Amino acid sequence: MQIAIVLYDRFTALDAVGPYETLGRLPDAETVFVAEEAGPVRNDSGNLALLADRALAEVPHPDIIVVPGGPGPLPLAADGPLLTWLRTADAASTWTTSVCTGSLLLAAAGLLRGRRATSHWLALEELKRHGADPTGERVVTDGKYVTAAGVSSGIDMGLTLLGRIAGDDHARLVQLGTEYDPQPPYDAGSPEKAPAHLVELFREHSGVILT
Repeated sequence: MQIAIVLYDRFTALDAVGPYETLGRLPDAETVFVAEEAGPVRNDSGNLALLADRALAEVPHPDIIVVPGGPGPLPLAADGPLLTWLRTADAASTWTTSVCTGSLLLAAAGLLRGRRATSHWLALEELKRHGADPTGERVVTDGKYVTAAGVSSGIDMGLTLLGRIAGDDHARLVQLGTEYDPQPPYDAGSPEKAPAHLVELFREHSGVILT
């Protein structure tokens, strides 16, 4: 089984690395980072690069597609090589997944029309404009499409799909090995829980806060 994690300029690092550390532990699977061209690709803050092992054209039919989010997806939502590849690769994939605003790219490619899906809470309306049925859930499965909410939920998505493919015990072993036992110091991880003034601050300055 081949897992293709898509990289593009200004992707969010944890969106890609979270599924890599969880779903990437699928037995007998090959995980490959892909981009329009092979080589280093910079994250949204510009101070970290991941190496795309292969160009998109070299990985035409992965079994699992993982699309991370970031400030970058919105300009990428116009038709181009990435959306063309997504449509072609999706036609043969077993699972097509996204983290955070990566779902906007899937939606822009026409893959989520009429399907339940999630994204970062700030992007849910944009997801709806692309014809998807957005929810506020952390991980949403609709057929072969598995979408995760903002950034950290990519870990949950990876574990969810790992359990579906390799069984619950294997997913639990990976969770145990990575010691994924969230006990955050603050209870402000969603707009429903965070103080209202912080939610508004984030809405106004999200581009600055996230980068």
